[in-house]
Formats: sequence, C-alpha cells, structure tokens
Amino acid sequence: MPRTTFRVPRTLLAATATAALALATALTTATAPAVAAPAAEAGTTGATGATSGFWACSVPSGYTYTSSRSSYTCSGGSSYQTTEFYVQPPADGLWACTTMPGYTHTAVMSSQTCSGGGSYTTSQYLLYKPVTGMWACSVPSGFTYTATQQSYTCSGGASYTTTQFLLRAL
Repeated sequence: MPRTTFRVPRTLLAATATAALALATALTTATAPAVAAPAAEAGTTGATGATSGFWACSVPSGYTYTSSRSSYTCSGGSSYQTTEFYVQPPADGLWACTTMPGYTHTAVMSSQTCSGGGSYTTSQYLLYKPVTGMWACSVPSGFTYTATQQSYTCSGGASYTTTQFLLRAL
C-alpha cells in the first residue's frame, strides 16, 4: 500500500504558531496576577470590596499594583495599547510593584510582572507593616535602626549584597 504524505504550507504553520503564542500570552497575563488578591476583610463585598484586586487604567492614591499589562482597554478606542494595572490595597506579604507609605519591604525580586508586558525586568517589593525587631530593606518614617547586615535579599537577585536594617520604632 503506497504511503500518502500531507504537506502543510509554511505560511500556515507560521500563522498557527503566531496565533498560539498570542493566545498563550493573553491567557498568561489575563488569568491571574503575580500575587493573588488578599482575602476580603469584614465589611467588604468580595470581588467588589475595597480589599479585592482589580484591573484599572491608573493606580489610585493609597493603592499599589502587583501586575501590569499592555491592552487597548485604557486607550479610549484608539489603535494603540496602553498600560493597565492590577490594583490592590497594600497588605503584609504582598509582592507589589511599588513601595507604599506606612509599609516597608523585606525583600526585592526582579520580575517582568510589573513591566507592562515588556521584555525587561523591574523590581517587586515584599511589603510588610514595620515593627521593632524586623529586618527590612528600607527604614520607614517613624523608625530608626539599631543594626545593619549585608544580604542578597534586598538586591533583587543581583550578584551583589545590599544593606538590611534592624528596625526600632521611635
């Protein structure tokens, strides 16, 4: 019995690969932020409550963001993409794209999560409310420090050490 072969045109293969990559990218950035939204607190209403995360065109005062992506959603119907942010209130243990007043950070991580879909890395900060006896990467307002140490924890995965501070409330 003769063997039959089927040849797929290269343009069809390239188009299929491009579509699959676009779909995988869209699903990766749209399915979940880098850090899950914190649990709703008493007095909030789940996904619409003040403590839940949401995608927005800007970051409101008092909030941070944990992920960003390029999309047409915030471009006013134009044909160009702008940055959209996954906005969340600051919370202990949250990996955020910005530092926040009233919080310090205890670690830094390099990631593409905050770069708006770009191919470059930016820093993410592990947020915590400062307390006496905590080792932190920065000294927040209302605190001083009683000791320092060199560590890779605050260097964002770089090959050099940075200073950590042992906090003491004023």
